[in-house]
Amino acid sequence: MSRCLMLLVVWLSGLSHVSLAKKNTYIIHMAKSQMPESYEDHTDWYATSLKSVSQSGEMLYVYNNAVHGFSASLTEGEAELLEKQHGILSVLPEVIYELHTTRTPSFLGLDLNADFFPESNAMGDVIVGVLDTGVWPESKSFDDSGFGPIPDSWKGECESGTNFTSRNCNRKLIGARYFAKGYETTLGPIDESKESKSPRDDDGHGTHTATTAAGSIVHGASLFGYASGSARGMATHARVAVYKVCWVGGCFSSDILAALDKAIDDNVNVLSLSLGGSNSDYYRDSVAIGAFAAMEKGILVSCSAGNAGPSPYSLSNVAPWITTVGAGTLDRDFPAYVSLGNGKNFSGVSLYKGDLSLSKMLPFVYAGNASNNTNGNLCMTGTLIPEQVKGKIVLCDRGINPRVQKGSVVKAAGGAGMILANTAANGDELIADAHLLPATTVGQTTGEAIKKYLTSDPNPTATILFEGTKVGIKPSPVVAAFSSRGPNSITQELLKPDIIAPGVNIIAGWTGAVGPTGLAEDSRRVGYNIISGTSMSCPHVSGLAALLKGAHPDWSPAAIRSALMTTAYTVYKNGGALQDVATGKPSTPFDHGAGHVDPVAALNPGLVYDLKADDYLDFLCALNYTSMQINSIARRPFSCETSKKYSVTDLNYPSFAVVFPEQMTAGSGSGSSSMKYTRTLTNVGPAGTYKVNVISPSNSVKVSVEPETLAFTHMNEQKSYTVTFTAPSMPSTTNVYGRIEWSDGKHVVSSPVAISWT
Repeated sequence: MSRCLMLLVVWLSGLSHVSLAKKNTYIIHMAKSQMPESYEDHTDWYATSLKSVSQSGEMLYVYNNAVHGFSASLTEGEAELLEKQHGILSVLPEVIYELHTTRTPSFLGLDLNADFFPESNAMGDVIVGVLDTGVWPESKSFDDSGFGPIPDSWKGECESGTNFTSRNCNRKLIGARYFAKGYETTLGPIDESKESKSPRDDDGHGTHTATTAAGSIVHGASLFGYASGSARGMATHARVAVYKVCWVGGCFSSDILAALDKAIDDNVNVLSLSLGGSNSDYYRDSVAIGAFAAMEKGILVSCSAGNAGPSPYSLSNVAPWITTVGAGTLDRDFPAYVSLGNGKNFSGVSLYKGDLSLSKMLPFVYAGNASNNTNGNLCMTGTLIPEQVKGKIVLCDRGINPRVQKGSVVKAAGGAGMILANTAANGDELIADAHLLPATTVGQTTGEAIKKYLTSDPNPTATILFEGTKVGIKPSPVVAAFSSRGPNSITQELLKPDIIAPGVNIIAGWTGAVGPTGLAEDSRRVGYNIISGTSMSCPHVSGLAALLKGAHPDWSPAAIRSALMTTAYTVYKNGGALQDVATGKPSTPFDHGAGHVDPVAALNPGLVYDLKADDYLDFLCALNYTSMQINSIARRPFSCETSKKYSVTDLNYPSFAVVFPEQMTAGSGSGSSSMKYTRTLTNVGPAGTYKVNVISPSNSVKVSVEPETLAFTHMNEQKSYTVTFTAPSMPSTTNVYGRIEWSDGKHVVSSPVAISWT
């Protein structure tokens, strides 16, 4: 081979290596203020910056509102080169977010207090934007009967695509968009035979969240007769705009940012995101960054806290400008009892009894004893021996594969019914499912008792007795075990979640593309489904925020969140403390935040803790963020003043997370340390004099408030106060909790206090 030919082969080999280098999607944050004068349009500058490192690179999205910048597919080397260029604030890799998967209005007091809230004229101007899996527009919950013209403020669109046209929108569902460029860049083209490349919801999750937030009233709704009644969203007269960002492979950050960018431009008033990813600093979190831009435009952003509870530090979406929502239960249950051959009965829950209730005792077997697989007890696909389960009720353990899939496995093997037993990971929390065969779910304690019977009786038998729907369950609400918990892993001095709302066994609209279980083998189709998760609690708060926005159009997102938080409750009507189902003990602010939402009280909170964008930027200064990091969030140059003392304790938040370093004052002789917090209250009610009441966290912690009285003479008047917490530097316990309340005799403005030592 000649030397020239050898060189050509080497050169081609190198070219092939470069072209085949793995590419990933990156989000590039640009300092728009640093655009060279030679460019008239920032898009041209972005394109030139991209071409300088990648001739083949194409921009997926250009962002104008949520961030300043663009997303593109780059090799790791190209991304590193780009980050070194002038005007580039950061180059962040794509992140995949996951979904946090009609009794409620009555439970929240909305039915009896409808007169307190503005009717359709005011509420019809409020637009709730939902980022999720899309929408099933045929749902009766999007009926626009009685709705007036679409608000002039609306700038959005109803996009066409697979199985969806602009005619699918109406005066209720006023907008629908979809975003898939980030998804397709990573996973390849969408298979349109399996999911719609359009705003259409083939999953169900998006329709459920959208109708929970703002669905119209639908009479006679139920799931197989369970939870029958009138289904309605929180803000029935609000408009809905849907932004499909989640697909079979997940929800990609470049698509989420593009949707936030459009939603801001479209002029929504509330944004609801029942999704989350792993925690990262605020300047690296696409949802947090986009939410900041929305907040600046006066849009309240409500996000789910996550379903990783009851583990501590398990929260998602913890930025202070996001309203973070945990989940509680309703006072409604769906009992399905297990009756054993020894005469003992145990409580369970179910949403499906089959064509006929199991009327007689049947042979009963533990899945682990009817399988040759080491994890046969989990009823995973292909693990059960049909000859050993046919015609029997099968006890399966919860874990790894979906609960409803276990029932499908039992049914496929010939089983007549299933009892699903929680393990230690889920304790005694019960979540009902619409199984594919007669089945019930029981708690861990019950499951262990049933297993003892199975091992002690040579011919065990059982049956399941279905009781339908029951209301008035007490105590309720209780904090759901799956609801993610604090402390806040990013900023411990910021208490999260903010609040809890109904998130267990919630009925709302559903897709016509899949059955209630979401399994491919589920051929049933329902108009309404009952599911659980902080995905369900988030749109409750989104809808309630829309109600407050309709009643108080001039309130900022921070004022609306404050009203919801300071009027939340932490005790039942009988005086007992709000319970945590995971422990069976009173819940704490790390579990429930400010408490359970009370929308009627939130309508007239008396006072609010308000915040502006610059207050949040001061907060970032207190975290020692660099100018570039703050610019990534603020989308403008912002420098922390060297002469100013910044403190996270000065953020005007409606809650107090006090963190004492252990042995902070060791050797000082005092044996204690102090932390000072400053807060400002704004009067949004009549003139009044408010006095403080401190519910002390413990005898060892001293809490002093100055002044102890605040007198307000007119609307929007502001008054400040300071709180000093003094505590031992070597505590006898890890966390203590209390409350600070201001009252004029009519209003109670309450803030939770969580004190910890690290």
